[in-house]
This record gives sequence, structure tokens and C-alpha cells, in this order.
Amino acid sequence: MEDRIISYGGQAVIEGVMMRGQKAFAVAMRAPDGKIAIHKEGLASVYRSKITKIPFLRGVILLWDALGLGMRALTLSANTQTGEDQKLEGPALYLTLGLSLTLGIGLFFLLPAALGGWAEHLLKSTSSAIWTGNLLEGVIRLLLLIGYIWAIGFMPDVKRLFGYHGAEHKTINAFEAGAELTPEAVSKFSVEHPRCGTAFLLTLVLLSILVFTLLGPLPILWRLVSRIVLIPVLAGIAVEYIRWTANHLKNPLVQMLIKPNLALQHLTTREPDMQMLEVAIESFQSMRKAEQEFTV
Repeated sequence: MEDRIISYGGQAVIEGVMMRGQKAFAVAMRAPDGKIAIHKEGLASVYRSKITKIPFLRGVILLWDALGLGMRALTLSANTQTGEDQKLEGPALYLTLGLSLTLGIGLFFLLPAALGGWAEHLLKSTSSAIWTGNLLEGVIRLLLLIGYIWAIGFMPDVKRLFGYHGAEHKTINAFEAGAELTPEAVSKFSVEHPRCGTAFLLTLVLLSILVFTLLGPLPILWRLVSRIVLIPVLAGIAVEYIRWTANHLKNPLVQMLIKPNLALQHLTTREPDMQMLEVAIESFQSMRKAEQEFTV
């Protein structure tokens, strides 16, 4: 049962779904002609290295590689939709990933930190300002995350992306329950899943509120630097928390703890149609076959 709990993950892409196993990943995409196109690749050796046994460190390294893998999958699906042969990979891929991360860090970490520091300055560094500034920063960060996800959910293309996200969750839930992987059977399962990337983001933000508040007042420069430097630390803790909750889902306390994470997923998922479920199932089945093709 262990491999059913922690080994499989996925990601919605443009008109498709990427599914990742222990040794390989597969991307299934609905091509413009209506057919399902499949791409399979072996995973980098880091997924099978000793690093995956080291708590906290494994989270940071695997998260970075997973971001690159997600960009790779998005690029493949985009090329399939447009019919272009040119691929974004290597330095260009990681440059794009780096720029995206820079914008994300600026919006969700540095901007709230600057506003929190400004609030502290207005309150003249009184004892209340120490907590007010940091708590305000955390609240702004949380509202920015929720507001951003809510706002982009109105875009037609993002709505479809969220539909494929729901199909991904339903497929993995069906597999973990031992159900038959058909669109009709899979459609009955929930769009919620405890290992979702949305759960990771919310956990990361909530951890940042706690940790940055405990840091107390800092000069604005060190305040901004600390927010960047501590991101890998917070990410490592968040990954371990998600792993722990995923392995203890029957615990009543864990069921209560993950409710906010599951609730937020209703903003990043939509009920998929049968064609979306077909793509997600094909992606999962292709990944399972690829696991046998790519040797350790």
C-alpha cells in the first residue's frame, strides 16, 4: 500500500495531465485533432538517490526538480496544441522557471514583507508593531495567494486547466481506492487530494506566518533577505508535513489539520468532463507502463 500513498503525483497541463511515478513520468494531451497524444520519459536519478531518504533536504531538491518537470510537461503540451516542433528545454527551460520563481517570490514574499515593514515604521517600532507588522505581512501573503487563485479561475483557459486538475485528482483517488480506471468509475471520486500542490502552497504560506512572526522586528533590508533565504527551509518543512499527513490520513487530528488544504483545492479544481477523465486515465496508465520500461 505504501506505493499507492506516496509514489504517485500529477499535474494538469494545457489540455492534458502529467503523471509521475518513481522511475518515469507520462504526459497525455488532447491533440487538436481530438486524439490523445502520449509522451513518456524516465525520471532523473535524483528521484532514486539517497537524498530521497534525508528529511527536509529531500523536499527542497525534489521540489526544485519537480518544478522543472512541470515546466517540461507544460512545454510538451503547449507544443502539441500549437503543432510546433521547437522545444523549450535545457538552459532556456530553467531560465523560464527562474523568471517565474522570481516573479512569484516578489509578489508573494517580498511585497507582503515590504508592506509589513512599512506598517512597523508607521507604528514607530512599539511593542505592538513587532507583532502587528509581521502578522499583517502574513495575512497579506495569504490573501494574495487566495485572491490570485480565485481571480485566474475566471479565465476560460484556466478553468479548463483546473478541470484537468480535477481529473488528475479523481484518477489518483480511484487508483488508491482500488477502483476500476474507467471514466464512469473515476468520475465518482473526489476532486480533493491531500498531496496536491495547492496543499503545499497553503502550508508554505501558513508556516511563513508563524516563522516570520517569531523572527520579530528586522531592518527592512534584512527583513527582505530573510524572506528569500528561509524559503527553502520553509519548503522543506512543508514537504515533510504533506508527507506526514498523507501517511496518517486515518488519524482524526490529521483529518482536521488538512481541511484548510482540501478546502482551497476547490479553487484550483473543477469537475472534469468525460474527455478530461479519459486523458487523465490514459496518462496514469501510460506512466504505470513506463515504470516497467525504464530501469532503475
